Amino acid sequence: MTGTERRAALSLAGIFSLRMLGLFMIYPVFAPWARELPDATATTIGLALGAYGLTQALLQIPFGFLSDRVGRKPVIAMGLALFVAGSIIAALSTSIYGIVLGRIVQGAGAIGATVLALAADLTLEEHRTKAMAIIGMTIGGAFGLAVVLGPVLNGWIGVRGIFWLTAVLAGLGIVVLYTLVPRATSRSVHRDAEPVPALFRRVLADRELLRLDFGIFSQHAILTASFLTIPFVLKHAGVALHHQWWVYLPVLVLSIALLVPGVIMAERGRMKSVFLGSIALLAIGQLLLLQGQGHLGITFLALLVFFAAFNVLESTLPSLISRFAPADAKGTAMGVYSSSQFFGIFVGGVMGGWIKGHWGLDGVVAFCLAMAALWGTTAAFMCRQSGCRDRFCV
Repeated sequence: MTGTERRAALSLAGIFSLRMLGLFMIYPVFAPWARELPDATATTIGLALGAYGLTQALLQIPFGFLSDRVGRKPVIAMGLALFVAGSIIAALSTSIYGIVLGRIVQGAGAIGATVLALAADLTLEEHRTKAMAIIGMTIGGAFGLAVVLGPVLNGWIGVRGIFWLTAVLAGLGIVVLYTLVPRATSRSVHRDAEPVPALFRRVLADRELLRLDFGIFSQHAILTASFLTIPFVLKHAGVALHHQWWVYLPVLVLSIALLVPGVIMAERGRMKSVFLGSIALLAIGQLLLLQGQGHLGITFLALLVFFAAFNVLESTLPSLISRFAPADAKGTAMGVYSSSQFFGIFVGGVMGGWIKGHWGLDGVVAFCLAMAALWGTTAAFMCRQSGCRDRFCV
């Protein structure tokens, strides 16, 4: 990669990270804090946690199309400004419905597809995969860092302070956009990096891609629903909310260490076995979480199993999308995949909250197990290799 390409990849990765930090820092602390708000119920808390996923899913691809017309940087700046506005609304809100509105506005700043399109504008085709990998790694790192920082910052500045910090981080993203991101000399549609309207029917008719889309939908529905219960389980095990980072930090470090052998096995021809095994481990983690109430050791093991499986799946799913998508439709396939992920966040928050209000922790675990079972059933019929169209290839 040239110096300009490295600068483009790193600066765009920085914008992604600043935004994702703000989104995920509230995950481990939001549910316990929000139940003290006026009009808060388990359902509205779940809605507030997942609401941004709905507008992200609905607007991400349209924003990408808009950037083809008016330019990448103006659309990214507009999206970050919306994210700032939503964060401020949430920080100032005194009721759960104000938080829901703030999260919806945050999600309306749906710039993911546009950032990737700008990355494609700024890199040669032969270096584009490296740039996308850099961006992808920073997203994963931002999630891990956010889950650890959330409880720490909650102890210092509270959830409202985290929302204010989120606004500041998004504002810094605008500064990075106009000071560090290189100017693109041309703007064009890159079929390997962004959606193309004419290809949607083809992508949506591909059963292998649909299986993977359902997979990322299920994974993030399970993740979002789980964070409606995990803080309470840890508290029941004797870990105060502002100390829960003591658990998250070693869990995430160990789960990343376990990610390496999983990915190596997958890349050496055991992709399907690793994939199905990881889905099973997601379910096992949920069962351990249920059984470990009041026992810190079992709860720690539950979280380690869950996040180890989550990390393996989060790493292998984009790789599988890239392998199964037609060469001229990779960007469209990734656009649908990403929207499916955000719909999963929304459904996981709403359904997880509603179920928790009626059936408590047992109900949320049952929901997550049902999602894992449906995912495992569909994935069991996944073809072993890209390009295969044998319906009996399992």
